Amino acid sequence: MKQRIVTGVIAAALFLPIVTYGGWPFVILVYMMSATAVVEALRMKGVPAISLPALLSVMLSFMLIMPGAVADKWQNAGYGKLELLLVFVLLFLVYTVVTKNRFTFDEAAFCVLTPLYIGFGFSYVIETREAGVLFVFFALLITWATDTGAYFVGRSIGKRKLWPEISPNKTVAGFYGGIGSAVLVAIILLFFVEFEANPLWVLMATALLSVAGQIGDLAESAMKRHYGVKDSGTLLPGHGGILDRTDSWLFVFPLLHILQLL
Repeated sequence: MKQRIVTGVIAAALFLPIVTYGGWPFVILVYMMSATAVVEALRMKGVPAISLPALLSVMLSFMLIMPGAVADKWQNAGYGKLELLLVFVLLFLVYTVVTKNRFTFDEAAFCVLTPLYIGFGFSYVIETREAGVLFVFFALLITWATDTGAYFVGRSIGKRKLWPEISPNKTVAGFYGGIGSAVLVAIILLFFVEFEANPLWVLMATALLSVAGQIGDLAESAMKRHYGVKDSGTLLPGHGGILDRTDSWLFVFPLLHILQLL
């Protein structure tokens, strides 16, 4: 626990000022986090970090994260993200042929789905920051409150397992404790921050975001359990890898956009 807290404090001290500053430093940081998360996921599958499929997967995630101004230039040239995605799909399929199926269709599918999952998620982190730093902090606070509430409530009174086949430590009480903690944080924020949305809608959306964050956590847990790994990486001592720390974000930030709280 001590190592986990120390790592969290150091990571926050490095991350939050860049979030506050925004601009290209923030965009570059998101790109770095996305690339690391993609590589971590590929390693679970057994795809080497230094390989052509890994390079293509990282490039695909970068394409999906592409800021609006850059994407517009590609669009003006007649190439939208959908067309570029098709190019990457074809490249992966060509590679299965070139390697005489040593790189399989299953691996090609994984190398496409992984950057889609991660790249799109991080693209909404950038979109949210462009809408205003307040919304990024709102999403982060909701996510952290959910994790904290789920952990302490689950440890205190949690008995019935939530989904033991995927994550044996999570409990039903922890699930609801996470939602309650997130809503409590939102209530406190409403006293200090004026949202354009109706306060009741903010609280309802907060509950949905909390659920989404927990589903994102479970989705990555399902992946890790399937591939028989404990953590996605070792970059953050006590926390695991980048994907372990941002799996909730990949669900929360897109949903924040869909709910139109921005």
